[in-house]
This record gives sequence, structure tokens and C-alpha cells, in this order.
Amino acid sequence: MASSTVTSDRPDRPSRPNLAFRRLRGKRSPAEFAAAVRRAAREIGERVSCDARYVGRVEAGEIRCPNYAYERVFLHMFPGRTLTDLGFAPRSSVRGRRARAASETRGAREPYDTEETRDTQDRQYPYDTHDNNEESDVLRRAFMTSGATVAAASLGPLGLAHDAAAAGRPPRRAGAGHAGALEEAVRRIRLLDDRHGADGLYRRAAAPLRTAYALLDAGATRQTTADRLYAGAGELAISVGWLAHDSGRFDDARSHYAEALATSRMTGDPALEAHAFCNMAFLARDAGRPREAVRAAQAAQRAARPLGSARLMSLLALREAGGWAGLADRVGCEQALARAQALFGRGDSDADPEWMSFYGEAELEGLEAQCWSTLGDWPRAARHARRAAGLQDPHFTRNLALYSAELADDLARGGRPDEAAGAGLRVLDLLGEVQSSRIHTMLAGTARVLLPHRRASGVSAFLDRHGALPRSA
Repeated sequence: MASSTVTSDRPDRPSRPNLAFRRLRGKRSPAEFAAAVRRAAREIGERVSCDARYVGRVEAGEIRCPNYAYERVFLHMFPGRTLTDLGFAPRSSVRGRRARAASETRGAREPYDTEETRDTQDRQYPYDTHDNNEESDVLRRAFMTSGATVAAASLGPLGLAHDAAAAGRPPRRAGAGHAGALEEAVRRIRLLDDRHGADGLYRRAAAPLRTAYALLDAGATRQTTADRLYAGAGELAISVGWLAHDSGRFDDARSHYAEALATSRMTGDPALEAHAFCNMAFLARDAGRPREAVRAAQAAQRAARPLGSARLMSLLALREAGGWAGLADRVGCEQALARAQALFGRGDSDADPEWMSFYGEAELEGLEAQCWSTLGDWPRAARHARRAAGLQDPHFTRNLALYSAELADDLARGGRPDEAAGAGLRVLDLLGEVQSSRIHTMLAGTARVLLPHRRASGVSAFLDRHGALPRSA
């Protein structure tokens, strides 16, 4: 009964590859085409985490219709064409399909599928993934205004009942759809953090992580799916760890990063290992353990070297530079910064990890500014922070606020209170969209430095507005 009901709701699922999209790729490899998609996204102010796997899934017909962000990018890449011209199904034919199927089947069978119903459903819909969901912006608005949880919004397609674990019953074995939904959850959490910061997001993002590890315990139908689940769970642990890190929960962040590192070691995944060590180095620096930051960054570089990504090695050199700055080792810091700049100058490549989409010239300047600030070279720090704020795409509000807060603090400590107040006021203007303990802490430090300069131009206005912020901020 359940399978026939679902079938009637999905009569238009394609059974053939998307040949039109494959023709558009031409002679480029999937990885080369994915890099072109990411470049096109940057040209129009979008951020998509496209990789060779995503391209392959589109060409295989697994993705019937892209989300709105990908739609804008594809139409920018191929002007004059419609989604149908690109081989996709009309959006109207896929929207709401999952909700209808779930509502009609939920009452037709037990919450824990029998082996028979699982096999039937998996054969019919092996690619019931995230790609027909509403655009990430819609998720963001729902989260920011109604408090809908990231767990429900991001991992709804997983179909893993939360009360299953409580009842002691094993969840269904994971398939390709679960792995795809897990990967999309990581992308969505990163997008929300890019635009709004970590505060308020961390606790909601912990539930998808628990679900991910429950899926690992349940096992997968195929080894390729299991590999995707382990990689996805590790990346999700890092994303949740970063949310804890950015919101000042350092012990929680350390625990999540350690989980990711353990996952990478169990599965022999050097890319995940490098990512985990990268974030552990950043956390150690912020937690006042600079020597640990240096060692973690160097471990990350050893893991990442065989991957062939100059951009990744550049970021890891910057993590090492931050540790040397914390040790007040100016020579070590300058050497690491020089390596970072030289590696960055080699440009991006197909080997660059998907999670590194944030690392551009603005981030390079911002991290260098933090190094000079730690060394007490305020004019130099302010110069790099100003460049970072000027280069940052205003679409990504959190980083714009972060670089501007760094600039305000460097200017204040460098004896330029009026300019510092102006930069601080720009940050305050952004706080309606950004929730980040890191940025609030930086602003509080700037305010303390500016207190003796209240009579300077603009300083009083900044201090008054900062003082009026809610205490919970």
C-alpha cells in the first residue's frame, strides 16, 4: 500500500541521464566544470559548493531540478537558456513532492519500516535527496524569523525518526539519499554561518550531528555510501565545532574537532584530517595555546601535502603564522606569511576542497591582519584589515562585520580613535543580521580602548550605541 501510494506521487521521476547538461560540459572533466561553476557563482555574488560529485549526480539524472542558487549560476553560465534547456525538470513538477509523500505514507505504515517496504522504497527512489528543497535563503529566513531548527530543515530528508534511538530500535540502513542530505546539511550550516554568524545556530546544529552518527551506526547499503557518510559526518562535526568555536564554546569545539579527527584516522581520509587539524590550529590560537596552534597547523600541512591544493597549503601556512605570532616569534610568523602568500598566488585548482570556498583574497588579508595585531604592529594590522573589509563581498555579512571589527580594534589601539569609531559604527549597523560572540567580544575590547577618547569625533556616538546593545548579545 505504501509503495503504490508513493509511486502515484512521483510519476515524473526521470530514468535517463541528463544528456543536455553533459553536452554543455564538453571536454572539461567534472572537476574542471565544477571549478567553472564556482567561478561563475563568485561573478554574481553567489556561493555554491559545487564539486565533481555534484556534477556527476546532475549528469546521472539524480538531481531533477537545482536549488535557486545553482539555478542563478547555471543561467548566468549559459545565457539565453532555461532550466529545461539544461535538461532539468520544471520546478513546479518537483516542489512539494516530498512533503506530500511523507504525509501520505506516514499513516500507511509503521514508523520503523519492515525489510520488505525498505527494499521496495529504496529500489524506486534511490536518489531521494536534498536537491528539490527550497533555496538556502528561504531556510535562512525561516530560521532567523521563526526559530525553525536547522536539524529539521537541513536533515529532514534523512528520514531517521528521532524516537527510534530512544525506543532502542535500530534505524533503517542508510542509502545514497541519506548521504546526499548529510552533505547538504553541511553546506547549509556553512551558508547560515557565512551570513549570520554562529550564535543561536550551534545548539540547533547539534541535532543533525547526532543523526549523522546514528546513520553511521546503522550501516550503509554500499561501501561508496558508507565512505560518503563518514566523510559527511566528519565535515559536519567540523562545522558544528566551528559554530561552538565562533560562539566562544571552546571546550565543545575541541570535542567536535577531535571527533572529526578520529573519523579521518579511522577511514584513512587525509582531506578530512587536514581540515580537522586546520580548525584545531585556529582554536588553539584563540584559546591561548599558540605552540599547539603551530604543531596542529604543521600536522595539517603534512596531511594536506599529497592532496595537491596550493590554496589549502596557503591557508594552513596562515594557521601556522597565527601560532608563531602568539609565541611573539616575528621571524617565524613572517616566514609562514610569505609561504602563504606565495602559495595563494598559484591560484585555485580542481584539488581545492569544497569547504574552502570562503578562502579568497579578503580572508588572506584578514588573517594576516590578525597576525600583525597579535604582534602589536597596529598600523600594519589596520592596513590589512582595511583591505580585507574592502575586498569582502557584502553578500557575506558575517565576514564583513568581522573584518570591520578587526579594523576598528587595530585603529583604536594604534591611536586613531575617530577612524576606529567610524569602523565600529559600521559593524554595529551589521549586527541586526549577524550573531557572533567573536565579533561582540572584539567590539567590547574596542569600546574599552576608546573610553578615554570619548570627546574625539564619532567616539561618543559609537560608545553610546555599543552601550545600548542587549546584554545577551
